[in-house]
Amino acid sequence: MYADAIVLAGHVETFDETRPAGPPADAVAVADGRVVAVGGTEALGHLRGPGTVVHAFPGATVMPGLVDVHAHPVWGSIEAGCGVSLSGAVTLDDVCARLAGAAEGRPPGAWITGFDLDVNVFDGEPSGAVFAERLPGRPVSLMTQDAHALVVSPRVVELVGLTGRETFHDASSVEVGPDGRPTGHVVELQAMQLVLDHYPDVPVDTAAGYVLAQLDRFARSGLTGLHALDFTDPSEAVYRHIEDRGELPLRIRCSPLVPADSAPETWQAVAGLQGRGGRRWHVEGAKFMLDGTADNGTAWFEQPDVHGQNRAPLWRDLDAYRAAMRFFAERGIPTATHAIGDQAVRFALDVIEEAGPVARAPHRIEHIESLPDDLLHRFAELDVVASLQPVHGTRHTRADATDNWSRRIGPDRAARGWRTRDLLDHGAVVALGSDWPIGPGDPRIALADCQLRRPVEEPGTAPVQPGQAICAREAYAGMTTAAAHAAGASDRLGRIAPGCLADLTVFAANPMDLAPEAQPGNTVLATVVGGAVRLHANHPAEDVNDAEGTL
Repeated sequence: MYADAIVLAGHVETFDETRPAGPPADAVAVADGRVVAVGGTEALGHLRGPGTVVHAFPGATVMPGLVDVHAHPVWGSIEAGCGVSLSGAVTLDDVCARLAGAAEGRPPGAWITGFDLDVNVFDGEPSGAVFAERLPGRPVSLMTQDAHALVVSPRVVELVGLTGRETFHDASSVEVGPDGRPTGHVVELQAMQLVLDHYPDVPVDTAAGYVLAQLDRFARSGLTGLHALDFTDPSEAVYRHIEDRGELPLRIRCSPLVPADSAPETWQAVAGLQGRGGRRWHVEGAKFMLDGTADNGTAWFEQPDVHGQNRAPLWRDLDAYRAAMRFFAERGIPTATHAIGDQAVRFALDVIEEAGPVARAPHRIEHIESLPDDLLHRFAELDVVASLQPVHGTRHTRADATDNWSRRIGPDRAARGWRTRDLLDHGAVVALGSDWPIGPGDPRIALADCQLRRPVEEPGTAPVQPGQAICAREAYAGMTTAAAHAAGASDRLGRIAPGCLADLTVFAANPMDLAPEAQPGNTVLATVVGGAVRLHANHPAEDVNDAEGTL
């Protein structure tokens, strides 16, 4: 049997602990979308036939394809495509200047939407009143950095008909001021949906264009897969639209949201989606939102924060959460629970233990922003994946605790934030993600940040909880072997070994040999998904497919 393709490089980092000791590998042979052999160039020579395509990357390093285990590619791409990026806007004047620029040339009644709003720009509680002064009559809606709140202008309050007296199944709220009128601060998903339903419609082909462009950017940064922790409209239509006209640049595993305090009919609908998919996307798993975010006061901690908030779950009926978890576990459907506060993490672990494991993939807990010592060991004991996004800690908090998150929850709990090192030391599987668009989508940035515990591009910034730093191999394992384990796919993903899917990332330099500061600049020469090689810009790949060539 001849290989369909052979990838040659200076080195192959297999991440395969079962591979026998021997000479370093520098070649990977692929057939039918899977790895058939890994080894030295000469040793794989017998696999090269007349139809074998050889891709040579002299001096480069081939690794298992990187997988971001927590992202939101569809709504994030649409939000970014239609809205104003507020990333890096550190004052309210900065925010208003960007919005004013976006308003130029648009009709007076056109919506202005934005994302990545830093709540620290407000002097006190967020309020949309300023937009009535700076952009009079404009509908303005800005999503906060954590994507769990909107700050909207008075015109939006008027258009949507917000009163502050709305009631919700979960802990959502429309905040009001001393006068009892809405301030424009709309907190958590069900309340936000009242506003989002009024956003201008985006045609499927336009949305698909936004999504495909973003997925291409992900691929160019080294990703061969991601876990989409949602599956709402128009996700399916977008994925099918792209695949009807071409190919997704990477694999996508979608886990639909089970809304807080939802009924069994909703659970059954989510269960019915399992297995739906296309060539490179599929639905697997269910996501729960047990609490909200500390910045909004909607996370669930054992003790309240300095404002008396952050002390309750989003699921008001905890027995319903327990029943929903059992419903999915009994059907063999793995779950992922968003749990930020210490009490939310504790309760999620308790309920997962009660529900029991499923064969398809382990249960997961997402975010885990503040974790007490007595819970560290339970992840490994229960085989619960700790799904972390360290970029939230490096980019939304500050070492001097002047940020909103640290101020609200206090120094003791802030000191227990994003415990990547401690979880690994206690035997947990720690899978890493970005929560894009809430965090940077380039995995090289996240992988550098979790080694430095600060933004990689800010050498003068003090690290946040530096004792939680991890090394390069541990970081890259979080997006390879750990990501595969989190998907129940360790037999076919996360390492380079015979029988595994040929999902590979080709770097110009070996990330294991680079300082963290050099990681973002490590050029991705190619990504390979199921044996299909996608060459990226400025690659130095050599054409060695001439008839006379030899391995």
